[in-house]
Order: sequence, then C-alpha cells, then structure tokens
Amino acid sequence: MTGIKQVSEKKLMLCSGRAYPDLAHEVARELRIEVTPIDLREFANGEIYVRFEESVRGSDAFVIQSHSAPINTWIMEQLIMVDALKRASARRITVVVPFLGYARQDKKHRGREPISARLMADLFAAAGADRLMAVDLHTAQIQGFFDGPVDHLHALPLLADYVTRHVDTRQLTVVAPDAGRVRVAEKWTDRLGCPLAIIHKRRDTERPNEVSVHEVVGEVAGRACVIIDDMIDTGGTVVRAAEALADRGATQVLAAATHGVFSGDAVERLEKANLARLVITNTLPTLTRFPSGRLVVLSIAPLLARAISEVFLEGSVTSLFEGES
Repeated sequence: MTGIKQVSEKKLMLCSGRAYPDLAHEVARELRIEVTPIDLREFANGEIYVRFEESVRGSDAFVIQSHSAPINTWIMEQLIMVDALKRASARRITVVVPFLGYARQDKKHRGREPISARLMADLFAAAGADRLMAVDLHTAQIQGFFDGPVDHLHALPLLADYVTRHVDTRQLTVVAPDAGRVRVAEKWTDRLGCPLAIIHKRRDTERPNEVSVHEVVGEVAGRACVIIDDMIDTGGTVVRAAEALADRGATQVLAAATHGVFSGDAVERLEKANLARLVITNTLPTLTRFPSGRLVVLSIAPLLARAISEVFLEGSVTSLFEGES
C-alpha cells in the first residue's frame, strides 16, 4: 500500500526555556542529542510567545527550566511550553525542574496562608504535564501534591563524594542547621560514617529569612564540620551556623547545599562568614562571583541526563540511588 509512512520509534526531545539554557545544553551533551529549537520571545506587553520549530507529535518531551529570578516569568514560560507540547500532540510530557519555585511554601504555618507548592503542582498538571522531575525538593511531601509520577532526584552522592575527597571523615561531623534537615543529615552520616550534630534555631514568623541560633547539640569541638542544607537563599542560616560551630571549637567549617539561590546580599554575607568552602550544584545559574574563590560548583547535568534516559527507556530512576538509605 503506497502513501503510508513507516512507523518509527518514539523520539526523545529535550526542550529548554530561557532561564538557564547552559544547563539544558550540558544535559543534552550527556544524552548525545540536541536541544529542540524553539521560538521563545515576548510581546511588547510582556506576554510570552512559544512555538516549537519542528514536529513534536508522538515524542517523549522533557521540558527543563530552573526557576531562577525572575521566578514568576520562568514558571509561566515553562507552563506555556507544556501547553504548546500538549496541543501539538506530544506523547508524554515530563516537566524537569532542577529547582522548583515556591517549594518552601509546602504547608500552612498560620491561618489564611496559601500552600503555594501544591498550587505549582496543580498548574503543571492543568497545563498538560504527565510527569514531574525535580532535584532535592524542600520537603518530600511535595511529591504527593502532583497527581502523577514524580522523580525526586538527590544530590547527596555528588556533594558527599566531594566532601569525602577533601576532608578526613574520621575527623568530620555532619551538621543539620535545623530540625527539618535532620533526616537528610542522617543520610550523610550513614554514607560517611561520621557523627551528627544538630543546631536548634527558631525563626520569627513575622520576619522572614531571619534566624536565631540557640544551641548546638553534638560533638563539634576539635573537629571539621560540614553544614548541609537543600538551599542557600540569603545565607543567614549558614552564616549563623558557621559562627556557632566556630564558637564551640570546630577546626574547620564547610557548607554543602544543592541549590545556590543567593538572594540579596547573600554573597557578601557568605564571603564574610567563617567558611572554608561552600559547595553547591548548578541547579541554578550562579550569576555572582565569590571573590575568595571558596565557592565550588558541581554539575548536576550527568544525574539529570541519567534520570531522563531511565524515564525515556522505561527503566528505573530509583536504581540511580540504590544503596542510599
């Protein structure tokens, strides 16, 4: 029978917004593919226009966008890209958000507050996303906000391996900067075989981003300490924690976090802190420089590429973290 095209295998398409194209191209190189060409621009009034410049019909499309500043613009752009893919008959659409905006607003602390992380999940579902992939969500419960598969990737192996190469773990203490990070800190201690310390802090709900350190619980005197967190925003938590550890006799203080947000005067604040090194991943673009050279940025691209490959080939994303507790 003539006139019928040969049926082809499904195709993987990596689609990037404008927030952080460098990371998308790095992931594409790991996958040995090209980033899908897209016409992305804004109208005079600021509305975003999206058009894919090649057919996406039947494709397995991965839409990658880190929610960096201006965060609301890049979230809206990613939503519009998902909508365009859905209307162009993509077979499956996976939203890849190395850093998910609004993830800290995952519960109500007081009355009349939103749960913005849930709203984010609902928006992507409404736009047409079938699957969500993110790195180190602020809390694991956010996975339950999206009504579909969620691939929650972890940067712990990447960060912990760096610390292991540069610090004698026999003299190392892992430090949770607050109660919310204790579970993650325990995973670090299990991996590195070193003790755990916890910093008790209290936030003023009327004054966001301000922290008071109350007490350090654990063995830190005469030891190197690594403060672990999911993100560093204004730097207040890390700076206060580093001061508390130094005051209690720590010989060296490092900090390791997945997301380097660095809002406001965070860089200046962190530069003045008693930190030997600050280790992050490149889930967000690092637009400001640290004059001291103490900032170390590790690439998350290989992990993202492996996870995308597993999803595309119907493999196991969990297998990437087998052996992790």
